[in-house]
Amino acid sequence: MAPSTKTVLIPIAHGTEPLEAVAMITTLRRGGADVTVASVETQVGVDACHGIKMVADTLLSDITDSIFDLIVLPGGLPGGETLKNCKPLENMVKKQDTDGRLNAAICCAPALALGTWGLLQGKKATGYPVFMEKLASTCATAVESRVQIDGRIVTSRGPGTTIEFSITLVEQLYGKEKADEVSSILLVRPNPGEEYTFTELNKTEWLFEDTPQILVPIAEDSEETEAIALVDILRRAKANVVIAAIGNSLEVVGSCEAKLVADVLLDEVAEKSFDLIVLPGGNGAQRFASCEKLVNMLNKQAEANKPYGGICKSPVYVFEHNGLLKDKKATTHPRVSNELSDQSHIDHRVVVDGNVITSRAPGTAMEFSLAIVEKFYGREKALQLAKATLV
Repeated sequence: MAPSTKTVLIPIAHGTEPLEAVAMITTLRRGGADVTVASVETQVGVDACHGIKMVADTLLSDITDSIFDLIVLPGGLPGGETLKNCKPLENMVKKQDTDGRLNAAICCAPALALGTWGLLQGKKATGYPVFMEKLASTCATAVESRVQIDGRIVTSRGPGTTIEFSITLVEQLYGKEKADEVSSILLVRPNPGEEYTFTELNKTEWLFEDTPQILVPIAEDSEETEAIALVDILRRAKANVVIAAIGNSLEVVGSCEAKLVADVLLDEVAEKSFDLIVLPGGNGAQRFASCEKLVNMLNKQAEANKPYGGICKSPVYVFEHNGLLKDKKATTHPRVSNELSDQSHIDHRVVVDGNVITSRAPGTAMEFSLAIVEKFYGREKALQLAKATLV
């Protein structure tokens, strides 16, 4: 590890909000931090919210004597309560505070953990809206900022503010230049908190019976925040989302080495019909492109005039290279946008052209997911979800 590398601890539990945890892990690792994901449970595998499974790097019980430059707590319930009740974690966070090192928390964790442990007295802090009263009861000054810094404590509000929160933490550890560099790679929203929008051409109704059946494939080196944003938001909308792993293992290590767990192997669902097949990006897009079964499924989807979509590098590596963007406008990650045959919409954050939806990067993943919700359920439902997740 380089002498300048900062160390970060992210504890997780059953019921942790996975989008917050994964976005923090990946953004901080992109910033250069050595991030340790530690389970406070008795095993490294945890059942996070929305039926999403995560795998930690280690057990917290094995590293209680370790020193970190930053400890950052994700939210979610009952995960936030479990973190609050974890005495070894409480001791580590209190020592962190006493020694003048950084602590941070998001969603319910500022009120439930930092506040309950007495670390927010006299400090400005924010959190998930329904926990603001609880936050104030801990002698903190509760503010509605999307991200709040007070001394060596940083707090934030919820899933939709996590990337901003994580960029702020990169800045606290490494400075503004590094934070700006990471922000530009992720394509962070220029107008956070404003109503999300997307570009739509050749408007088509997306049909389903009873409940949308949605397939989200993942592979080694898939971009984790994009994958988890899709699953998290679409399951909140009550769609039936199946996470399918390319290859022979349900456990997949993503592009920033976060460990994800699929519901099934792709082979198990290759003959099934879905209302939407939607691909995360990262270098896993190249694995998608070389997966004959997945490409066949996408070709059948296109032939049946049923929706399919991709974010980041997937529109190029999977769709463009397989003729799935013929006569379609699309967007993709800036690093590969020159490979699109039609580059007229590459600066748009989310593009829907008939039954095809494309997007750009981790920083556009929430808008991408909400646009899918809107296409299936209507704008009112999507705006309700945007509000609930603080997009």
